Amino acid sequence: MKNKRFKILSAVLIITSLVASFKIVSNSSYQNLPLSKIQLPQGFKIDIYAHVPNARSMVLSERGTLFVGNRSGDKVYAVKDTDGDNVADKVYIIDEGLNMPNGVALKDGDLYVAAVSKLLKYENIEDNLENQPEPKVIFDGYPTERHHGWKYIAFGPDGLLYIPVGAPCNVCEKENDIYATITRLDVNNPVPQIVAKGVRNTVGFDWDPITGDLWFTDNGRDMMGDDIPPCELNQITSTGLHFGFPFCHGGEILDQKFGKERTCDEFEKPVWKFGAHVAPLGMKFYSGNQFPPSFKNAVFIAQHGSWNRSRKVGYKVMIGVRDGIGISSIEPFATGWLDEETQMAWGRPVDILQMPDGSLLVSDDYADVIYRISYKED
Repeated sequence: MKNKRFKILSAVLIITSLVASFKIVSNSSYQNLPLSKIQLPQGFKIDIYAHVPNARSMVLSERGTLFVGNRSGDKVYAVKDTDGDNVADKVYIIDEGLNMPNGVALKDGDLYVAAVSKLLKYENIEDNLENQPEPKVIFDGYPTERHHGWKYIAFGPDGLLYIPVGAPCNVCEKENDIYATITRLDVNNPVPQIVAKGVRNTVGFDWDPITGDLWFTDNGRDMMGDDIPPCELNQITSTGLHFGFPFCHGGEILDQKFGKERTCDEFEKPVWKFGAHVAPLGMKFYSGNQFPPSFKNAVFIAQHGSWNRSRKVGYKVMIGVRDGIGISSIEPFATGWLDEETQMAWGRPVDILQMPDGSLLVSDDYADVIYRISYKED
């Protein structure tokens, strides 16, 4: 009897060990989310693509693997739709125990992860999804502060990796020029170069398919009231431009402390001013063919939503309609994560990614899912 129990226990331990070694996250545990509350333009629909805890920044490989970063947690995930039904059926944990690994990027088959001060490289990542490969530390010279320390990263058309460094505060002025900037570096010779200054906290950017310029969202400072200052959408037309922080906010409001003896005319003006505290994060220019032709080159922007306003705002996906090389308007595209009457929110959009078929993925770090937004003509 003892031998039989021992064999059963041994078998259970072996199975448990095998399951743990693969580090696969179940995709069936997420709650029944009220997707029917999401309002979209006619012909569009939203579905759950994957369950990923604290889903943040996303990047897609040429082989169809989606890599997802994490801010509140410590993990990086890989998501796969192996049967092509537009629902992920495997979610792997690539690494864990990291320091807010929000940013993910891919180059030449290698995964790059930004974890506050460190830039990590996971070589030949798609052949090692089940093995948890040991990363190489490419660079460990960014600031260690966690306040605005999480990073969105992406490789630009120039082959360099773009990495923002947020202000380590609500509003402050630091002697180290690296704070409140967007930097870029060559991953083979990692020496950061400052591309833009005066950027309080950007957690999303993309390159304009028309002009090639880098556009980025920026979160405005807190504690100036419900309605000021605005959050921003900005455009970098040349390196070294200054976008105002901490001296001027939204292109027009001098800071009460740091704006003394300065003028807002010294700095770049936003392309668009959002409402205060809406927290614009991920953004993507649309280049696909699934959506109607009027959506071509439009910019989609995830608004994460407010945390310190008397009435909540944001919690939406917005769309910026192009007017030549500019923006003519920015309007709601997907709404319903926030109940305006009760002020209860059940989701917070974070990042946006275009799939090869032209659909959009939207990550949500509050509902712990990734949505797929698709279009089919009625």
